[in-house]
Amino acid sequence: MLALLLARAGSLVTMTELIDLLWEESAPASASNVVHRQIGALRRLLEPGLPTRETGRYLIRQMSGYQLHVAPESLDLLRFRGLVAQARSTDDPGAALDLLLAGLGLWRGRVAAGLEPVSRTHPAFTAIEAEHAVAVREAADAAERSGRAAAVLVPLRDAAGRHPLDEALQSRLLVALAADGRQAEAVDLYHAVRRRMADELGIDPGEEMRDAYDRVVRRTAGRTPAPTSAAALPAPAQLPPDLPFFAGRVGALAEAYRVAGAPGPDGAGVLALDGMPGVGKTTLAVHIAHALAPRYPDGQLYVELRGFDGQGPAMSTAEALRGLLGSLGVPQDTIPAELHAQAGLFRSTVAGRRLLIVLDNCRDTEQVRHLLPGSPGCLVIVTSRSRLTGLMAGAGAHPMPVALPTLEEAREGFIRRLGPARVNAAGDMVDEIIESCGRLPLACAVVCARAASRPDTPLERIAEELRLARGSLDGFSGDDPNTDLRAVFSWSYRALNPETQRLFRLLPAHPGKDVSIAGAAALAGVPARAGRRLVGELNRAHLIAEHRPGRYQTHDLLHAYATELLDEAGAAERSAAEDRCLRFYRSTAAVAHELLSTRAEQHGVPDTGPDVTPLAFPGRVAAMSWLEAEGQVLIDLVQFAARTGRHAAAWQLAVGIQHYFERSGRSLDWAATALVALEAAERGGDRPGQARTHRSLAGAYYFQRDFDAAVLHLERSRSLFVALGLGAELSRVEFNIAMVLRQQGRHDEALAALAKPIAQATATGDRKQLADAAVEQAANHAALGHRDEAARLARWALGVFQELDDQLGAGECWDVIGKVHTAAGDHEAAVAAWRAAAVCFREASARPQTAEALTALGDALTAAGDASEAGRAWDEALRLISYAQAATAHALRRRLRPSA
Repeated sequence: MLALLLARAGSLVTMTELIDLLWEESAPASASNVVHRQIGALRRLLEPGLPTRETGRYLIRQMSGYQLHVAPESLDLLRFRGLVAQARSTDDPGAALDLLLAGLGLWRGRVAAGLEPVSRTHPAFTAIEAEHAVAVREAADAAERSGRAAAVLVPLRDAAGRHPLDEALQSRLLVALAADGRQAEAVDLYHAVRRRMADELGIDPGEEMRDAYDRVVRRTAGRTPAPTSAAALPAPAQLPPDLPFFAGRVGALAEAYRVAGAPGPDGAGVLALDGMPGVGKTTLAVHIAHALAPRYPDGQLYVELRGFDGQGPAMSTAEALRGLLGSLGVPQDTIPAELHAQAGLFRSTVAGRRLLIVLDNCRDTEQVRHLLPGSPGCLVIVTSRSRLTGLMAGAGAHPMPVALPTLEEAREGFIRRLGPARVNAAGDMVDEIIESCGRLPLACAVVCARAASRPDTPLERIAEELRLARGSLDGFSGDDPNTDLRAVFSWSYRALNPETQRLFRLLPAHPGKDVSIAGAAALAGVPARAGRRLVGELNRAHLIAEHRPGRYQTHDLLHAYATELLDEAGAAERSAAEDRCLRFYRSTAAVAHELLSTRAEQHGVPDTGPDVTPLAFPGRVAAMSWLEAEGQVLIDLVQFAARTGRHAAAWQLAVGIQHYFERSGRSLDWAATALVALEAAERGGDRPGQARTHRSLAGAYYFQRDFDAAVLHLERSRSLFVALGLGAELSRVEFNIAMVLRQQGRHDEALAALAKPIAQATATGDRKQLADAAVEQAANHAALGHRDEAARLARWALGVFQELDDQLGAGECWDVIGKVHTAAGDHEAAVAAWRAAAVCFREASARPQTAEALTALGDALTAAGDASEAGRAWDEALRLISYAQAATAHALRRRLRPSA
């Protein structure tokens, strides 16, 4: 924690960042408390004798984290930056070199050395490492201009060793060695770098490295180059590795060179690659980008847009713009929230630069329209399964349909992968294999990989296997009738043990777009440890891919193959897997629901059976994290259960995830899911299910501020609970009606409506419901101007919620207290109350409520005269607003930019 606070050098480190730093996986419920205790320990180390709970002078608590106040002379990082800044401000290369060497002399190895692996992965530490590399490059340039190559050899060797694939550093070391009279060592270095790049990246050295080598060979390394901007940031180089076995596509490469050589006068040149899945669009785009990269000295950017096939939901344009701007050095906190403003900032940042941008796996024209530079000099390569006619019409994109390779090109690929001897020995059998694969690059690559893993298997036998397995995956055949992948996939499938084969063919029974290890284990009806082993084997066999940590997907064609296998296994096996999946998610959602509700639910956790075990969570934070990770899967499961006649499972699961919808601000998804569940309960004639689903649906409309709809569903719920004689549930409905009345401004009616829930809670001893009622009473009294009564009730309820460790309820109490203090004109007390409310709501993972508390906090800070702090509170609130809260977001933006 101290290392991260120092690395930020006086900037804010959020609580979320500190928790993520300390726990690589799911953080425990006590994570925030642990951070607070460690901060206290750090304060006492920095200031011995500091009393407990005192803040001290150095570690300052901000709204969402901590800030370490440090003087520039106290921190070597700040001293280093100061010396580098001085060097950049002088035109004397000798003086600049002395300053840079003094700064580099402060370094003692890598940043945060000894804290591996975080020291090599955390953005704060890797960013400082990048600063070091830039300073070394600038020192090398200054040394060359001043004729003092020997002075920079030590730091240059050190940096080149730490960044063995950084061509900018390696080329400068090459030049410095030659200038110091070590031409032979420079030549050896070049060949070592070239071998390393070929082995690890499959590419040759770039233009900068080749130019440096040419200068060495011509013995011109000592010449002074043209001055460069010392303050320049390192150019981004984000291209994925080029495929070492790339073959063919001569026409496409020629077209790409033509477009790159003649970009449009009004904007960037755009190449639009489109074609069927697996045809090699990404491989071709990356190869073109590597070939053209030397023409774009300001860097190469790469974005996987997830439009189709395999990376979860499609990336939003705003998310893509934030990533591009960050790669170009724009601080995230300066990027505007509005999409058009982001696009304008991107075009301004790119103007005058020569960049190559690859936008991979695009969904449609709208997704990339704002990602195109507005000025000439750049090249954009877009890949998509769809023909992007809008991009061609609106941006003058050059269409490049990616067709199947020719037989000769495919054969060249086999030769490069398997070697000419093995391919030539098979004769015409290789051509038969290629035709059996339909010349689809994906299929050919899988065949080659399988053949390479079986070096003793003649290619004639592989050709025979393909011949016997023809006529499969009909929906994915190409123009050629032999373009079939089933046999290709069958080799990997047959190599699995029977348990893993069974899991693979059961994956289509999972209705989500991806699956966790626990979800896969439930599908197969095996313990979690066995599920982890089976998933690991599938991953190693490349039959599934971990597209996000802990989340696995199958490629579309592999999924089709697994579906056929499951169909062959019979309806009984599919139905049993679907039931296990539903039981697992329904029971685990119920466990999470009970943790988040802090009260025993009437319907409890459903029975799972002996073959499924629901997950257990250490606390509410872990429960909410699971719900967020599985949110879309759970929504899909409700729809699936309703569609397949599993009516009880549909409504029980929908009710079990309502707290997730509430705390994540997904009220629109909540309403849509609850409507599906209500229809299922009605079709099943399940009156308790209808009553509970009506109440849940009312909650969705309540958070959408559609109070008339909320009342309608609450009244229907009340009628059903009365008929069923479920008094406790009826009491909660009466309480919800009182909540709606308060939101409608009918405070006296709301107070009267609370009488029944209070009587029921008193009779049963339900302190949770009593506290809920008390804070509702307090909110109504506050609105009516009864400040003393409102404060008394809110503080009593706060004590109960704190005793129950109910952070959501505690936040609601602090919210009322903040309103009371505001009405009394005590802005300082209001600030403290809403700050406490924001902390409680944040720890409860309640995003909408946290945003509301931060908005009120900003208003109170403004009234107290602290406009700067108010802006930070509003900005943090804006980042929490969901798509369902457009009006709230608009109001916040007006607060932040009142003149807009």
